[in-house]
Amino acid sequence: MAEMERPAAKRRRISSSAADMITQPGTIKINVAGAYIIDHGEEDTSHGSDSNSPTSDPEFEEQSYTQHKRDIRLPNHTALVSHVAADIGGSLAKVVYFSRENGNPESGGRLHFLSFETERIDDCIEYLRLLQSRHKQTNGAKATELSVQATGGGAYKFYDRIRERLGVDVRREDEMECLIGGLDFFITEIPMEVFTYNEADPENAVVYQEARSDIYPYLLVNIGSGVSMIKVSGPSQYKRIGGTSLGGGTLWGLLSLLTGARNFDDMLAMADKGDNGSVDLLVGDIYGEGMGYEKIGLSERTIASSFGKVLKRKREAEKRAEDGSGLSNGDVNRSKFDGGAQEEDGPQASLIGDGRMFKPEDISRSLLYAISNNIGQIAYLQSEKHDLQRIYFGGSFIRGHQQTIHTLSFAIKFWSKGSKQAYFLRHEGYLGAVGAFLKRRPVKWGRQGSVELGET
Repeated sequence: MAEMERPAAKRRRISSSAADMITQPGTIKINVAGAYIIDHGEEDTSHGSDSNSPTSDPEFEEQSYTQHKRDIRLPNHTALVSHVAADIGGSLAKVVYFSRENGNPESGGRLHFLSFETERIDDCIEYLRLLQSRHKQTNGAKATELSVQATGGGAYKFYDRIRERLGVDVRREDEMECLIGGLDFFITEIPMEVFTYNEADPENAVVYQEARSDIYPYLLVNIGSGVSMIKVSGPSQYKRIGGTSLGGGTLWGLLSLLTGARNFDDMLAMADKGDNGSVDLLVGDIYGEGMGYEKIGLSERTIASSFGKVLKRKREAEKRAEDGSGLSNGDVNRSKFDGGAQEEDGPQASLIGDGRMFKPEDISRSLLYAISNNIGQIAYLQSEKHDLQRIYFGGSFIRGHQQTIHTLSFAIKFWSKGSKQAYFLRHEGYLGAVGAFLKRRPVKWGRQGSVELGET
């Protein structure tokens, strides 16, 4: 979401090397002094990628993964790092690893963030294998010295496969502990990671937060394939207090049936172009054009019923067809998602490809709003029940998507009458992976000793 990016001065690029990240397994202390987020677009790319980076290897010319555009630069961390971390969920497998800058310990290093669709877990394992291979070529160390910190359901489902393919130690970490540990790290150690969003103030819609230590208690709403809501009272003090099965997997599944989109990013892109007003029944449709129910805070664009216009329009189309005023499905031009152009004029204009009456873009926006609004309201109710003022939204469902962030933020503000605040993260999908990464380290590390997970 480019418009949500904090301006930053250009920095000279120092190429990254993944090879130096692997050494003997053991606990490490991450030096986060001076840490900052760096967007790949801020770097001088004239130096090119380091040849030891897996992303520069010909084997990965056809990428099966998504590389997060923001690394976390750790300019003062000079110690060797012995492990990678993977959070393997129902839809995505997220990977976090450390690399040195230009292979030079004195230059510090950075954390990298990648994701694979879980159905392509073999590609994820192959990526880890290539990291292992690059290390061996560079340092002559045994490949078995690499350690994988794994969390999520896939840490159990694919445990044997990872061990057999890589021949390495795989340590399975508790999913909830990793989520909390990762979030605590981001809140307390990484400046400008957390932000709030307010569309009512376009000039200052995004407000980034400095790292802070007074963070408890809070509510974490982690939105992946499903949704978990976790009350966090202190370091390693948490309880899952609720959730919903209607999450990212629901959006992905329904839109794959209703539209021609092939992946989650396509669905979000379609939602950006859509108008949910052609699918949803709005307050203005009930009270009349230009009218809302302002007495109880409902504008004319407020959704009264998600997909509320579908049945009515379907019946109207069926009636027109019976009267002979409509066209059969076979006469309708296909939409661009069905392999053809869409015709705007004539009696068939209300029909989209294959006789559908709604554009895929409008359906995508409507369903995105429906699921996001539902999550936002449940999150508010849980925060009210447990007296929690700060609500952090994480998980790969969000993906820095402005409509999603606005909907969740608006829901919390609306239902709480402004008394509660929704917070978001720039690496929202990597809480579990970062938490797993941090598991291999001493207690009370870093500037503020934010995460007190035990030594493993």
